[in-house]
Amino acid sequence: MSRQRSEVATAILVEGASDRAAVLAAARLLGVDLAARGVQVVPMGGAMSVRRFVAELGAEGAGLRLRGLCDAGEVRFFEQAGLPTDAVFVCRPDLEAELLRALGPRRTEAVLQQEGDLRLFRMFQRQPAQRERTLDQQLHRFLGTTSGRKEQYGAALTSALRADELPAPLRDVVQPPT
Repeated sequence: MSRQRSEVATAILVEGASDRAAVLAAARLLGVDLAARGVQVVPMGGAMSVRRFVAELGAEGAGLRLRGLCDAGEVRFFEQAGLPTDAVFVCRPDLEAELLRALGPRRTEAVLQQEGDLRLFRMFQRQPAQRERTLDQQLHRFLGTTSGRKEQYGAALTSALRADELPAPLRDVVQPPT
């Protein structure tokens, strides 16, 4: 049975494309059809843009219900933009760290292998600046070293989880409010 696309009633504001990819993958894992529920995931190009998006999409603009997903260091921008605390879901310290904790290093390396990047990661680990870092620190840094990699792995790492393993901020931003 095919569902028709609903009108957008809710926007989930996210910092960027990697967050959007992770939210969409989380929704698939949870069996949540965001479009059918009238939810659109909006990448803002950085947390500092949230005030503009709240003005355009929120009560004073398009009248949408707003939810947000952000890194711990960006919460202040969401608060200053007027989003209620219970509508902002915070990744500590960031989404990549949440996903790496949920998967663990070995499963993360398996995703790197699946995506064809394990060899590149091994070369990255041998760089002098990386040798003293922990495996978790190396993985976190590797995800941000190439344009588009964070988006690729936002989806890939999230998809490698089971629904019950999703980090709370990612799971909760997707779940419809009760």
